[in-house]
Amino acid sequence: MSANVRIRGIYTTALTELLREEYDVVAASPPIRERFGEPFEVDVADATVRTTGDREGVSVEGADAAVSELRDRLGAVARDALAWGARTPAGAVFRGEVSDTLGSGAVVDLGSVDGESVSGFLPYDRIEGYVDEGDTYRLQVASAEPPWSDDRPTLARALRIPGSLLELRRGDGGAMTETARLADILPVDPIDGWTPRWSASADDASLDSMAAALERANDRAEGLMAAIAAADDEEIGRIAAPASGAWVWFGRESRFELDSVRRRVETTMAGHHRTKAATEAASSAVDFVEALCGPDAESGDDADVDFPFDVVTRQFGPQPGDSVAIRHGKPAGRTITLGRGEVTERDPTGSITVEREMSGGGTYDAIGVDRVAGDVATTTFVEGRWWYATVYKSAEGKRRGTYVNVCTPVEIFPRAVRYVDLHVDVVKGPEGGVERVDDDELNAAVAAGRVPETLADRAREVAASIENVL
Repeated sequence: MSANVRIRGIYTTALTELLREEYDVVAASPPIRERFGEPFEVDVADATVRTTGDREGVSVEGADAAVSELRDRLGAVARDALAWGARTPAGAVFRGEVSDTLGSGAVVDLGSVDGESVSGFLPYDRIEGYVDEGDTYRLQVASAEPPWSDDRPTLARALRIPGSLLELRRGDGGAMTETARLADILPVDPIDGWTPRWSASADDASLDSMAAALERANDRAEGLMAAIAAADDEEIGRIAAPASGAWVWFGRESRFELDSVRRRVETTMAGHHRTKAATEAASSAVDFVEALCGPDAESGDDADVDFPFDVVTRQFGPQPGDSVAIRHGKPAGRTITLGRGEVTERDPTGSITVEREMSGGGTYDAIGVDRVAGDVATTTFVEGRWWYATVYKSAEGKRRGTYVNVCTPVEIFPRAVRYVDLHVDVVKGPEGGVERVDDDELNAAVAAGRVPETLADRAREVAASIENVL
C-alpha cells in the first residue's frame, strides 16, 4: 500500500503532480483540490512535505519508511537537488547542556548524532528559572531548521508529539473545539497525561481517520516516554525521535524541472519556482501574473531561456548599489556566507558584478598570494551558470590572481547569490599559471554519498572546460 503524503508550501502543485501516482496525497488545501479536480481524502499522513522558511527546499517529517522513500524521490528531481537526513527532527528529545547564554535564550550542546556535533537554541520564555552555562535539561526540538540555515533548531521543555491531524501534548490541552468534542466519541482515548490538539484539517476527516491518527500519536508518545525512562539522566545526547525527518535542497535546475511538472496542471510562467523562492512579494507577484495572463503565461520546453531575469531583478533586486551576500553552500548541508559585496553592475541579460574590499591577513585559497588590506575582489555571477570567477586586485589595480569556483547553477536573489559548492575549482596565479584544485575533495564527497555521481561528472566537465580556456 502506498504511503499517505501531506504537502504544503510553494512547491505544492508541482509535488502533488509529481507524487500522486506513487503516493496517496491527503488533506490537500482547497486550491489544490480545485486545481486537480479531486477531493484528496483527509486522512492521517505517513509523512508531511513542507516548503522551508527560506523557500530553498522542503522538509519531510513522519514515519521512517515514508520519509526515507520521499527523501530519495525528491532528491532525484534533478541533478542539482541534494538531500540529507535530519539529525534534529521536530519532536526529537535530547539531554542537553547549556554552552552559552545570549540575550534572548541559551545555546545548548545536544551531543553528537551520526558523528556530527549538534546544538539548539532554548528561548528563556520556554523554561522556568535562571539559566546558566553548564546547566543540563531534557529538551525537545520544537522547530527544526534545515542544515543550510544559519539558525539552530528551537528547543522547549514541554513534550509534544507532532502529527498531521493532531498534536499530542503532555499535560493540559486548551480550548475545546467542535472537532475535539467530536473526538470524545472515538474508540481510542489519549494515553494518560496527554491531551490531543486537533488541527484544522481534522474538521473534514472521518472518525476512522481521526481514530487512526490518535492511535499513532499514542504509540509514539508511549515509545517516547519509555525511552525517557530508560535514558541515562547524565549523558548528553539524543534520547529518542518519535518521527523521522529529512531535508531536500532544490537547485536552479530542480526548480525549472518542477516548473515543467507544474505546467502539466496549471498555468506556469517561466521561472515560476525560481521567482517564488526570492521573497514573499515576488511570490505574490507570480500568482498575480499567472492569474491575469492565464494560458498566455505558459511557455514551452525552453522555459529556462525565457526566465525573465531583467523584469524580476528590476522589480525586486538586486540593483547597482545594493548589497548582496554570497551564500556558499556545502554538499554536507552547511552554508557559509563568504561575505557581502556591492552590486556595481547589473546586466539585464542575466548577470551582476559584485565588488568586495578585502581585509588583510592570510592568503588567497590555492593562489598562494598574501591577502592585503585594501585588495578588491570583483566577482561576476551569471544566472544559471555552473561556475563563477573572482578576480583579486590590489588597491592600485594590479592583478593578484583569479579563482573560479565550480558550483551548482548560480541563482541571483534580491539579497543573496545562492549555490552549492562542488569542491573542484580552477585558479590562475598572478604570473598566469593555471591549476585545477580540490578534485580529491570532490571524490571524497562522492564516496561519502554527499554528491551524486551525475553531479560530480558535471563538475569535472565544467572544471576541465575552464582549465582549457584559462
